Amino acid sequence: MLIRFNIENFSSFNKRQSFSLLPGKTRNKKDHKTTPTNNISVLKTSVIFGANASGKSNLIKAIAFGKKLVLKGTRTDQKILYEKFKLDNGCLVSNSRIEYEIQSKGKNYAYGFVFNKNEIVEEWLFEISKTTEKKIFERSKDTFDLTNLNKNNSKEEQQFLNFTAKGTPSNQLFLNEIRTRKVKENVSDIEDLLNVIDWFLNTLKVILPNDKYNLGLRFEIKDDKKLLQSFEEFLKYFDTGISGVCLEDISLDKIEIPRRVLNKITEDLMISNSEEVRASVLSIDNTTYFISIKNDEPVFHKFMTKHKSNKNGDQLFDTSEESDGTNRILDFIPLLMDLLQGDNVFIIDEMERSLHPNLIYDLIDLFLTKIKNINSQLILASHESSLLTQKLLRKDEIWFTVKNKKGATEVHSLEEYDIRFDKNIRKDYLLGRFKAIPKIGNRNHLTVLPNQEN
Repeated sequence: MLIRFNIENFSSFNKRQSFSLLPGKTRNKKDHKTTPTNNISVLKTSVIFGANASGKSNLIKAIAFGKKLVLKGTRTDQKILYEKFKLDNGCLVSNSRIEYEIQSKGKNYAYGFVFNKNEIVEEWLFEISKTTEKKIFERSKDTFDLTNLNKNNSKEEQQFLNFTAKGTPSNQLFLNEIRTRKVKENVSDIEDLLNVIDWFLNTLKVILPNDKYNLGLRFEIKDDKKLLQSFEEFLKYFDTGISGVCLEDISLDKIEIPRRVLNKITEDLMISNSEEVRASVLSIDNTTYFISIKNDEPVFHKFMTKHKSNKNGDQLFDTSEESDGTNRILDFIPLLMDLLQGDNVFIIDEMERSLHPNLIYDLIDLFLTKIKNINSQLILASHESSLLTQKLLRKDEIWFTVKNKKGATEVHSLEEYDIRFDKNIRKDYLLGRFKAIPKIGNRNHLTVLPNQEN
């Protein structure tokens, strides 16, 4: 689970901001909190509201940026690609900072790094509790303190770990080096490092507005009757008119994707031993293809929907023939199913895109209703004001992003306001009480518009 995310000097963020999933003083909806991990519970959902360009998406992009840096790293000859806060000259010469406080494998961790476009300046990992912290490793440029990490390892293992640390490029995270150098095969006691890497790899899932969550299909839909039944029930529940889904075999020459792209994907799959990659998913104009390797040969499928026909039984439809809203629902069905499996953190930007307000409301309500005894998190950035109700969410689950006078993003929670449980917070939000609405100018100052006066 995500406990807290701290960010400084990144994109529209200037001074350090903290987005927290720790419960506040709110007493209602106790089942919205997770089972404690070493006495720390977190909230299962959070919705972030704010005007356009207020920084909602930048917060999510920052979370995704850190994940990418941990799992994929940076080429040795390449700069770390990101933008600092540009509206303060001091920020342009200062370092940036990102820190995750997380729960993984029954422990609480604080992992973070200070960086600029050229190097990782600091990096650290601590095991934390409500009152204490225990250092696992700490890095200051090229100097590593691995004392606690090495204390239970043999002399040979200590040497290997020290060698890995010294060999970490200046623009690379130590965690990425641990992952790519296969250190776990050579050092026995690095459980805490592996727990954090596993969280980024298998727990944290960030979905941007144009992303599709096809990984949730698990590539077994063709033969998995339970998965097929789940799809059918959800599609009926959401009133899509679709009776089912399937994967249809398709020949290579009928895939509308450039051959060089397919060849590169197939080649990568053949040589990949990554635990994250078992197959590849490609979506072009709402048509989704699955590419997998069986018996050392590529196999291609197309994801199709079924519609009942009075004369000919089921008729198959390409997903590009379905509406944008239906395709959005098809994305979220496997996402919901994964959430209900537990131990997943989904962070989604503009989840409501192409969906009716009633549907997005019901999706979140369904999640919160069915997840009472399950630890998963659903975190959204949204413009859908119908979600702003204490009938659905706790005060500490509602966050706002606001640009200050210097153009920097600041975040704050509804928990900071003295509001009764029965208060219509949607109305107050639209009236600007929480500061997170656009400031629309005077239309009379629009001199470029034609004069409509007679």
